[in-house]
Amino acid sequence: MKKIVRFTASWCAPCKALAAVLDKIETNIPIEVVDIDEQTDLAAEFGIRTVPTLVLMEDNVATKRIIGLKSKQEIEAFIND
Repeated sequence: MKKIVRFTASWCAPCKALAAVLDKIETNIPIEVVDIDEQTDLAAEFGIRTVPTLVLMEDNVATKRIIGLKSKQEIEAFIND
């Protein structure tokens, strides 16, 4: 099963902008939101150094990631490719 893990932080302006972009994308893939300040162990486990970061998981294995604020088209390509 696929899911997207969105690493974010409350103080991160690009993270808020990315959330708005994600709201415009129609997908059946669930998106799990992880605040790096609240879940530091999980952020460390994934090696997150920059937010926002999206990690695509397939069967609980990270298959790819994108870092930073991306356009709707870039995120759709990330999800569908």
